[in-house]
Amino acid sequence: MPQQINAVELLARLNNGEQLNLIDVREAMEYHTYNIGGRSIPLSKLEQNPDTMGYNKTDEIIVICKVGLRSKTAQTILLQNGYQNVKNLAGGLIALQKLK
Repeated sequence: MPQQINAVELLARLNNGEQLNLIDVREAMEYHTYNIGGRSIPLSKLEQNPDTMGYNKTDEIIVICKVGLRSKTAQTILLQNGYQNVKNLAGGLIALQKLK
């Protein structure tokens, strides 16, 4: 079962100043409109070349998008390519924004 992280847990970790490997898989325009940091790697780009990110296969990676659907797809792609600790932000950035 693929792992998830909920908005409450992610917000707590961000507020604690943790350095997280966040990958935002929305398109560049969406990312520039609103983001919480992390790397902008649109899903289409990630699909073409998942191994160019520079992370170790064992690093914790948290994939995020607007509602959690594109990031779920990204999570599947990364897991299929040997990444072992990929978490999807459940409910996406919308769930996070509701907490702020």
